[in-house]
Formats: sequence, C-alpha cells, structure tokens
Amino acid sequence: MIRGGVDPSRLRALLDEVAAGRLAPEAAATRLVDEGLVGDLLVPDAVVDLGRAARTGVPEVVLGEWKTATQIATILRGLATGGRGALATRVSAEKAAAIAIAVEGATYDPVARTIVVAGAPIERRGVVAIVCAGTSDLPVAEEAAVTATFLGAEVRRVVDVGVAGLHRLLARLDVIRGADAAIVVAGMEGALPSVVAGLVDVPLIAVPTSVGYGVGAGGLVALAAMLSSCAPGVTVVNIDNGFGAAVAAVRSARRARRTP
Repeated sequence: MIRGGVDPSRLRALLDEVAAGRLAPEAAATRLVDEGLVGDLLVPDAVVDLGRAARTGVPEVVLGEWKTATQIATILRGLATGGRGALATRVSAEKAAAIAIAVEGATYDPVARTIVVAGAPIERRGVVAIVCAGTSDLPVAEEAAVTATFLGAEVRRVVDVGVAGLHRLLARLDVIRGADAAIVVAGMEGALPSVVAGLVDVPLIAVPTSVGYGVGAGGLVALAAMLSSCAPGVTVVNIDNGFGAAVAAVRSARRARRTP
C-alpha cells in the first residue's frame, strides 16, 4: 500500500512544466518528493522510502545483518517496484539462499555479502577507484565496489597493494589518478590511505577494517591512524563501512562529471 499517494492534477501540472521546458527533469523529480507526490510503500515490518533517490541521489538500501530473510526479501521487492532495482548489504549465505527463491532476479555476491536486484539500465557517471591493502580486506572493498556499481559509477579495482610491498602501489598509481574519487581500504596499522593521499589529487575516502592481530582491537588502531593521518584531505568512515564509503565516493564522482 502506498502512503501519501499522487494528486493527479498536481502531477499533470508538473509534467506540463517539464514538457514546456520551464522545469528541468531533475528539478521535477525533487518536487515529486518535496510536495508529497511520491508516497512511501508500506510493507510488513517496514516503510519503504520510494522518494529517497530523488531527495538524496541514493535510494534506500537494505542493511541485512540483523533482519530475517523474509524481511529482507519483502523490502527488496518493495524497493524494486517499477524497475528501480534494489540492494541489500551484510547478507549471510544462508539468508541469501532463501531470498534468491523469494525475489526474482536477486543475485548474491558471497565476498561482498550483497544482494542486487537489477533495475532498468542507468547511465554511468563518474569513476571510482577502490584500493585494497590486502586480500583479507576484500569483503569490505567488494561491498564498496558492488555499492558504487549499483549507484551508477564505473569501478576500477586496485587490490593487494599494501605498504608492506610499496612497489605494487606505485605500479598502479595511474589507475587511481585517473579516477574521480578513490576509496582506500586497509586494516592492520591502517597506513595505506596516508600513503595514497600523498601521491594523488583525487578525493579520498579511507575505510579501516577489522583485519589485524590482537592489538589492532578490531579495527580501532586502523581507524585512529586514518583519523590521525598527516596527509591532508583524508576522509574517514567507520570500521568496515564499505557501503558508506561508496556513497561518499559516488557523490563526489558525480559532481566531478557534472556539466557546467
């Protein structure tokens, strides 16, 4: 059930403005939400925010870790209505098996622990480089990669280039420099974002991971190191938050590609 609904006369007036060239489609999409012309979708245990993409540029995404398979499937179906597509993060393989049966077109990535329901094709805007210190950091890096791809960015991966073998990073700098934004994922002592930030000029989002030995304290050492970086301009998200880093990077990349 849709809460809010659509006023046909107001919707027709808005469409007439677009058709006459007095209102840009992007502005019309924003007004659809701001003026209550797009409602929320009520489903069991949730209210699906269908207008979030128009308001913020990023649709609602399902955090699956603490939800049941049934709840995730129900919300995904709601989000995917009208060919929108949908994304769920932090989904276990066990839940994913049940969701694949319940949701048509659902695809599971076991490394990223994500489920994507494909929507209508979208225009790719902006390039995001995802730089990963080690193989152990791949789950977080892949969560970022899947999210950025879902949101419409072109993703370029630079993996296993941690500071223990600095020559590997130096050999891939051209890929990072050619991106509109970079996500740098690292655990252990969390040094990689500082090194990268001293070598490239693109917006950089650092992601500390919980990878490391006992003194690493589940990623707190990496987080503190990134927050204390001597390289200026490093933005840091929470431990293991590949999703949040992808949203920030995609927004930056879109702005970089915006036509004046």
